Amino acid sequence: MNTKFDELLEFPCRFPFKVLGLADARLPDLVVEVLQQHAPGDYSPQVRPSSKGNYHSVSVHVMVQSKEHVELLYRELGKIELVKYVL
Repeated sequence: MNTKFDELLEFPCRFPFKVLGLADARLPDLVVEVLQQHAPGDYSPQVRPSSKGNYHSVSVHVMVQSKEHVELLYRELGKIELVKYVL
Protein backbone atom coordinates (compact mmCIF):
# COMPACT_ATOMS: atom_id res chain seq x y z
CA MET A 1 0.00 0.00 0.00
CA ASN A 2 1.23 3.44 -0.81
CA THR A 3 -0.72 5.55 1.68
CA LYS A 4 -0.04 8.93 3.24
CA PHE A 5 -1.29 8.10 6.73
CA ASP A 6 2.09 9.10 8.18
CA GLU A 7 1.69 12.58 6.66
CA LEU A 8 -1.91 13.03 7.76
CA LEU A 9 -1.95 11.50 11.26
CA GLU A 10 0.06 11.80 14.43
CA PHE A 11 0.73 8.36 15.90
CA PRO A 12 -0.34 6.73 18.12
CA CYS A 13 -3.98 7.66 17.55
CA ARG A 14 -7.50 6.25 17.44
CA PHE A 15 -8.40 5.32 13.89
CA PRO A 16 -11.92 4.49 12.64
CA PHE A 17 -12.38 1.35 10.57
CA LYS A 18 -15.62 0.49 8.80
CA VAL A 19 -15.93 -3.08 7.58
CA LEU A 20 -18.67 -3.87 5.09
CA GLY A 21 -19.63 -7.51 4.76
CA LEU A 22 -22.38 -10.03 4.31
CA ALA A 23 -25.21 -9.92 6.83
CA ASP A 24 -23.95 -12.67 9.12
CA ALA A 25 -24.10 -12.69 12.92
CA ARG A 26 -20.45 -13.84 13.00
CA LEU A 27 -19.11 -10.73 11.22
CA PRO A 28 -18.58 -8.49 14.29
CA ASP A 29 -16.86 -11.31 16.19
CA LEU A 30 -14.57 -12.06 13.25
CA VAL A 31 -13.63 -8.38 12.97
CA VAL A 32 -12.85 -8.17 16.69
CA GLU A 33 -10.87 -11.41 16.52
CA VAL A 34 -8.57 -9.93 13.84
CA LEU A 35 -8.23 -6.69 15.77
CA GLN A 36 -7.30 -8.55 18.96
CA GLN A 37 -4.51 -10.34 17.10
CA HIS A 38 -2.92 -7.13 15.82
CA ALA A 39 -4.12 -4.41 18.21
CA PRO A 40 -5.33 -5.91 21.50
CA GLY A 41 -7.95 -3.82 23.24
CA ASP A 42 -11.52 -3.54 24.45
CA TYR A 43 -13.73 -3.18 21.38
CA SER A 44 -17.44 -2.40 21.11
CA PRO A 45 -18.22 -2.54 17.39
CA GLN A 46 -21.28 -0.74 16.08
CA VAL A 47 -23.26 -2.84 13.59
CA ARG A 48 -25.68 -1.37 11.08
CA PRO A 49 -27.66 -3.32 8.49
CA SER A 50 -27.97 -2.14 4.88
CA SER A 51 -31.34 -0.90 3.67
CA LYS A 52 -32.17 -4.28 2.10
CA GLY A 53 -30.61 -6.25 4.94
CA ASN A 54 -28.11 -8.14 2.76
CA TYR A 55 -25.03 -6.47 4.24
CA HIS A 56 -23.82 -5.16 7.59
CA SER A 57 -21.35 -2.42 8.35
CA VAL A 58 -19.18 -2.89 11.42
CA SER A 59 -17.59 0.31 12.73
CA VAL A 60 -14.86 0.29 15.34
CA HIS A 61 -12.15 2.66 16.57
CA VAL A 62 -8.69 1.16 16.98
CA MET A 63 -5.57 2.56 18.65
CA VAL A 64 -2.97 2.38 15.88
CA GLN A 65 0.76 2.87 16.31
CA SER A 66 2.02 3.69 12.81
CA LYS A 67 1.22 3.93 9.11
CA GLU A 68 2.33 0.31 8.74
CA HIS A 69 -0.02 -0.73 11.55
CA VAL A 70 -3.01 0.88 9.77
CA GLU A 71 -2.06 -0.80 6.48
CA LEU A 72 -1.66 -4.17 8.21
CA LEU A 73 -5.14 -3.90 9.73
CA TYR A 74 -6.68 -3.01 6.35
CA ARG A 75 -5.06 -6.07 4.77
CA GLU A 76 -5.96 -8.47 7.59
CA LEU A 77 -9.56 -7.28 7.91
CA GLY A 78 -9.94 -7.63 4.14
CA LYS A 79 -8.96 -11.31 4.38
CA ILE A 80 -12.09 -12.18 6.38
CA GLU A 81 -14.28 -14.38 4.17
CA LEU A 82 -17.50 -12.40 4.83
CA VAL A 83 -15.91 -8.99 4.18
CA LYS A 84 -16.49 -7.12 0.93
CA TYR A 85 -14.82 -3.76 1.72
CA VAL A 86 -12.74 -2.15 4.46
CA LEU A 87 -13.02 1.62 4.68
